[in-house]
Amino acid sequence: MAKVITQATFDDVVKENMVEFEMSAEEAVNDTVEQFQSQGVNLLNIIQDPSLYGSGGEKKELPVISALNSLKSSLSANKEEDILQGLAQLKLECDKDLAVRCTAGNNDAYNTLLQAVEKYKDNLSLLKQTLLSMISLTNGQPDLLDNKGKELFLELLELHSSNPEVLELALLFMRNTCIKHEANRQSFVKLGLIEKLASILKTHRSQANIVMVTCQTLQVLTFDDDIRVLFGQAHEHAKMIVTEGNALKLIIDLCKDFKEKPEVMSELFATISKLVVRNEFCQAVMEMGGIHLILSAFQDSIAKKDIAKQALSVTKALAGNDNVKEAVVQNGGVQVILAAMTKHQANPRIAELGAATLGAIVLRNESNCKRVMELNAHHVLLQAMKIHSQDVNVQRQCCMAIRNLVARTREYCNLFLELGAESLIQDAQRNHKSCQDETKAALRDLGCEVHLEERWKGENKGLAQ
Repeated sequence: MAKVITQATFDDVVKENMVEFEMSAEEAVNDTVEQFQSQGVNLLNIIQDPSLYGSGGEKKELPVISALNSLKSSLSANKEEDILQGLAQLKLECDKDLAVRCTAGNNDAYNTLLQAVEKYKDNLSLLKQTLLSMISLTNGQPDLLDNKGKELFLELLELHSSNPEVLELALLFMRNTCIKHEANRQSFVKLGLIEKLASILKTHRSQANIVMVTCQTLQVLTFDDDIRVLFGQAHEHAKMIVTEGNALKLIIDLCKDFKEKPEVMSELFATISKLVVRNEFCQAVMEMGGIHLILSAFQDSIAKKDIAKQALSVTKALAGNDNVKEAVVQNGGVQVILAAMTKHQANPRIAELGAATLGAIVLRNESNCKRVMELNAHHVLLQAMKIHSQDVNVQRQCCMAIRNLVARTREYCNLFLELGAESLIQDAQRNHKSCQDETKAALRDLGCEVHLEERWKGENKGLAQ
């Protein structure tokens, strides 16, 4: 766990440097930063602006504190124009960086804004500006959310169910407070957020912005990104979204409605890839015509990197089902995947996802291996390894794809070896210590020489590192 300090501690050291060592404000701040960083202190929550210190090291009032105090005064006076101006100024300050947001959060900004939401929930202009300020404040600070806030924002979804602007802002806030915070995710789910999100998708299915932000909120409920929690509920939440919210059918239908909007399709694909956590869910997507729909959209928007990434990601997720693998090949999916990898060959993320998708499609399926090799996938995979030799994820996924292609069909080994696969994989093995298992598996199944190390011999010692 990284060490942290308060703003006051940082300011005291800056003042000491200025008074005791006659440093300028800029020198004092730089020296203080170096001092704390050498001690392993995380300074992301600290404002380090030299212009905020006087000649004697005294700290001037921070702009974010001034904005917050001005807002509090305006709220007390209940002057709408002043409140709007105060909210806009606070948002402007919070948008600067995390340190400013932390300072605002430590000075009761969250409670001030939450009270404003509660007080003005029927005043659209004030409510929308307050929500914008809360979104800025909670960016990177999900811990600020309390039970009162959770209940109030769920109430807003009901109260303004027919207002797309308020819904979008409320959902953006909820998404912010669920990122890297498992407790908030679980609380929202227990309070019925999944059903509300499904209802919003049905009611506002023609509103592109609402569809996108609702999908983003569904996605974040399936994240497992809170390092403070040993076991999260990501899988359970994904299952609930599918079974209780009937989300897969909703999203597949929406894909048909937004075929001409790649940015919306990208979010829909990303959501499907997060939800197909069980074999029967993958099967359900295929039976609803999802494979043909995804591959058609992929082909139509192959020049767009974002949709190419999401289409590859969702295809890989669905290919965990053996029937889906067959459907992808039969619908021309391999051609589209290879075309995307070739068109965007300089993009490491597309190379990684493309290789991973090919590896999933051919796993334990000899007929798929044959089709993939007929389409010269070996050329594309090895070219990706050459171009992205320093990207460990590309190297790992390409090695796995090669291994899956030749593990049961040894007749393809020479096709890889003739193109220099052995030396490329050996280079990856030397350059990337974290993908030793994948490189050794690829070399082994290609029939190449592999040095296997016996890391544990049953003795009372730890594993060799």
